[in-house]
Amino acid sequence: MDIIEQLDKTVKDNDVVLFMKGTPTFPQCGFSSQATQILSACGAKFTTVNVLEEPEVRANLPQYSNWPTFPQLFIKGELVGGSDIMLELYEQGELRKMLPVVEASNDSGA
Repeated sequence: MDIIEQLDKTVKDNDVVLFMKGTPTFPQCGFSSQATQILSACGAKFTTVNVLEEPEVRANLPQYSNWPTFPQLFIKGELVGGSDIMLELYEQGELRKMLPVVEASNDSGA
Protein backbone atom coordinates (compact mmCIF):
# COMPACT_ATOMS: atom_id res chain seq x y z
CA MET A 1 0.00 0.00 0.00
CA ASP A 2 1.49 3.34 -0.97
CA ILE A 3 1.39 6.43 1.23
CA ILE A 4 -1.61 8.02 -0.54
CA GLU A 5 -3.60 4.80 -0.05
CA GLN A 6 -2.54 4.76 3.63
CA LEU A 7 -3.68 8.36 4.08
CA ASP A 8 -6.98 7.58 2.39
CA LYS A 9 -7.50 4.56 4.65
CA THR A 10 -6.70 6.58 7.80
CA VAL A 11 -9.09 9.36 6.80
CA LYS A 12 -11.91 6.98 5.87
CA ASP A 13 -11.47 4.54 8.79
CA ASN A 14 -11.72 7.26 11.46
CA ASP A 15 -14.74 9.54 11.90
CA VAL A 16 -12.52 12.36 13.16
CA VAL A 17 -8.78 12.47 12.50
CA LEU A 18 -6.38 15.31 13.20
CA PHE A 19 -3.00 15.31 11.50
CA MET A 20 -0.90 17.43 13.84
CA LYS A 21 2.59 18.25 15.02
CA GLY A 22 3.04 16.32 18.26
CA THR A 23 0.35 14.66 20.34
CA PRO A 24 -2.69 16.00 22.20
CA THR A 25 -0.80 15.76 25.49
CA PHE A 26 2.41 17.22 24.02
CA PRO A 27 1.64 19.37 20.96
CA GLN A 28 4.69 20.67 19.13
CA CYS A 29 3.18 23.86 17.77
CA GLY A 30 0.61 26.39 18.90
CA PHE A 31 -1.77 25.64 16.05
CA SER A 32 -1.81 21.92 16.86
CA SER A 33 -2.37 22.76 20.53
CA GLN A 34 -5.28 25.02 19.63
CA ALA A 35 -6.81 22.35 17.37
CA THR A 36 -6.77 19.69 20.10
CA GLN A 37 -8.20 22.15 22.63
CA ILE A 38 -11.06 22.99 20.27
CA LEU A 39 -11.89 19.32 19.65
CA SER A 40 -11.71 18.58 23.37
CA ALA A 41 -13.99 21.54 24.13
CA CYS A 42 -16.51 20.04 21.70
CA GLY A 43 -16.31 16.71 23.51
CA ALA A 44 -15.10 15.03 20.33
CA LYS A 45 -13.56 11.59 20.24
CA PHE A 46 -10.75 11.89 17.72
CA THR A 47 -7.72 10.10 16.36
CA THR A 48 -4.45 11.91 15.84
CA VAL A 49 -1.46 11.33 13.62
CA ASN A 50 1.82 12.95 14.66
CA VAL A 51 3.30 14.15 11.37
CA LEU A 52 6.65 14.78 13.06
CA GLU A 53 7.00 11.04 13.67
CA GLU A 54 5.65 10.16 10.22
CA PRO A 55 7.85 11.96 7.66
CA GLU A 56 6.10 10.28 4.71
CA VAL A 57 2.73 11.50 5.98
CA ARG A 58 4.10 15.00 6.52
CA ALA A 59 5.54 15.07 3.01
CA ASN A 60 2.48 13.65 1.22
CA LEU A 61 -0.60 14.80 3.15
CA PRO A 62 -0.57 18.29 1.57
CA GLN A 63 -0.76 16.63 -1.86
CA TYR A 64 -3.54 14.29 -0.72
CA SER A 65 -5.64 17.02 0.91
CA ASN A 66 -4.63 19.97 -1.27
CA TRP A 67 -3.97 21.83 2.00
CA PRO A 68 -0.40 23.04 2.63
CA THR A 69 -0.18 23.40 6.41
CA PHE A 70 -0.65 21.45 9.64
CA PRO A 71 -2.77 20.67 11.56
CA GLN A 72 -5.38 19.24 9.21
CA LEU A 73 -8.77 18.06 10.46
CA PHE A 74 -10.86 15.50 8.62
CA ILE A 75 -14.41 14.65 9.67
CA LYS A 76 -16.10 11.64 8.07
CA GLY A 77 -13.56 11.54 5.26
CA GLU A 78 -13.78 15.24 4.38
CA LEU A 79 -11.13 17.89 4.97
CA VAL A 80 -12.40 20.62 7.27
CA GLY A 81 -9.18 22.63 7.35
CA GLY A 82 -6.61 23.88 9.81
CA SER A 83 -6.82 25.47 13.24
CA ASP A 84 -7.95 28.86 11.91
CA ILE A 85 -10.99 27.34 10.20
CA MET A 86 -11.62 25.10 13.21
CA LEU A 87 -11.62 28.13 15.52
CA GLU A 88 -14.01 30.04 13.28
CA LEU A 89 -16.40 27.06 13.04
CA TYR A 90 -16.16 26.51 16.80
CA GLU A 91 -16.93 30.15 17.60
CA GLN A 92 -19.95 30.01 15.26
CA GLY A 93 -21.18 26.81 16.93
CA GLU A 94 -20.88 24.92 13.64
CA LEU A 95 -17.97 22.59 14.45
CA ARG A 96 -19.86 20.76 17.17
CA LYS A 97 -22.70 20.10 14.69
CA MET A 98 -20.23 18.61 12.21
CA LEU A 99 -18.73 16.19 14.72
CA PRO A 100 -20.23 12.73 15.17
CA VAL A 101 -22.24 12.37 18.35
CA VAL A 102 -20.12 10.61 20.97
CA GLU A 103 -22.85 10.10 23.53
CA ALA A 104 -26.45 11.14 23.98
CA SER A 105 -26.81 14.73 25.05
CA ASN A 106 -29.59 17.20 25.65
CA ASP A 107 -29.04 19.64 22.82
CA SER A 108 -30.67 22.97 23.48
CA GLY A 109 -30.59 23.76 19.76
CA ALA A 110 -28.49 26.85 20.37
